Amino acid sequence: MRALIAILALFALSGIARADETILRVGDQRGNARALMEAAGVLADLPYRLEWSEFPAAAPLLEALNAGAIDAGGVGDAPFTFAAAAGVPVKAFLAFRNQQDGLAILVAKDSPIKTVADLRGKSIATNRGSIGHQVVLAALEEVGLPANAVTLRFLPPADAKIALASGSVDAWSTWEPYTSTAEIAGLARVVRDGNGITPGLSFAVASDAALKSKRAQLADFGRRLVSAREWALKDPAPYAAVWSKLIGLPETVPLRWFSRAQYRAVPIDDVVVAHEQRNIELYVRSGLIPAARAPRADAILDRSFEPAAVAIR
Repeated sequence: MRALIAILALFALSGIARADETILRVGDQRGNARALMEAAGVLADLPYRLEWSEFPAAAPLLEALNAGAIDAGGVGDAPFTFAAAAGVPVKAFLAFRNQQDGLAILVAKDSPIKTVADLRGKSIATNRGSIGHQVVLAALEEVGLPANAVTLRFLPPADAKIALASGSVDAWSTWEPYTSTAEIAGLARVVRDGNGITPGLSFAVASDAALKSKRAQLADFGRRLVSAREWALKDPAPYAAVWSKLIGLPETVPLRWFSRAQYRAVPIDDVVVAHEQRNIELYVRSGLIPAARAPRADAILDRSFEPAAVAIR
């Protein structure tokens, strides 16, 4: 009987420990951060429990954050900006830059469309408020076309891919890994990528509630994520192998993606704030964010976290 009481007491104590354990709930897109951090070996000895949730794109990830289902996640600058403008209580606490080869407007291999100007009067599939949406707006501005020069069909990536393959849309504006997957499969070619017209920013973001109650955990997670990004810059192959197994796509897809993206951490400084402000102003000019609801970049970027600034010295 005493032994039974002792065992029950141990179970009770372990239950209390689990109840008291801090849980950091992180949203991920297509296994990106999770595969990276697992491959880099930076998730050992966590002083909290890490729970991953998988999302196909940034919009549903940010919806989950708004609903309180997750604490943090990784998103591109465009969906982050739209979420902030829509009143989602979110701030960016880490910034990353990458080459924009994989952010692209795609057309079918045999399409007569050769330039952005050729897209006038055509239909383009993309996610509303995504970085795909962003590059369409920026590309149209570059050639002097208004936003209404094209018809946008707002579709999630899987449906957009089918729409392009079937010919029900003329183009698809998307991001990685969808761009590399389509190129390697011979489904599409690039009309315009994001290099030179978009800032190539992505962010680690967190809810206002998490920034207050889980600040230490977010700072620790951020340091580990930045360390993993630096590790992957040296050789993307191990990262690609882990990502491939996690997602179920050939290793050629992540290898193409990671090798040309060259993700690197950058401090949230005046330059990043200025580039995010340019994003906001692009959406205001395009009529997608009312001027009265447009956030200020410096109000939605949290400069108080140190991991990126430390890691890139």
